[in-house]
Amino acid sequence: MIGVIVAFPNLEEAKAIKSLLMRNGIQVIAACTSGSQAITFFGDLDEALVICGYKLPDMLHTELLENMPDEFEMLVVASQNHYGDCDRSRVVCLPMPIKVQELIDTTNILLHGLYQKRKKRRSRPKTYSAEERAVIESAKERLMDQKRISEEEAHRYLQKSSMDSGVNMVEMAQMVLEIF
Repeated sequence: MIGVIVAFPNLEEAKAIKSLLMRNGIQVIAACTSGSQAITFFGDLDEALVICGYKLPDMLHTELLENMPDEFEMLVVASQNHYGDCDRSRVVCLPMPIKVQELIDTTNILLHGLYQKRKKRRSRPKTYSAEERAVIESAKERLMDQKRISEEEAHRYLQKSSMDSGVNMVEMAQMVLEIF
């Protein structure tokens, strides 16, 4: 799940934006009043959209951005005098006062972009380290010797077994090496 974290200095503002987003079908994980509170939620999420004010009590949005994982996006809501200071190459910025439909539309666009990035990242084939490839190759060789099958059949055996048991291919290869 891609979460939304709302962070504004005023708790009432944060709750109001959270409520507004949820009424429009957007899942909000938390409403925070500081950057450090928002950061505590980062570890629980693979991807997220952080909607925040320009300045939080403990840090600017730029400091929060530096602490965000690469898979996160940020939407900054800034007053007119800070709107020009936003680095729009790294964040999306909306001016205050917030227009409800503009906030909803922008949030949905950013979430859609996060979903697309996730889909693209998951569609890439898994890359293994040299050590992991060596374990897989050893397991295939052991299967070829024990079952008298080709390398392709040994590879398919490892793939199918790992899918059936719900473990990744390296773990399955380690199990095969332990069994045989």
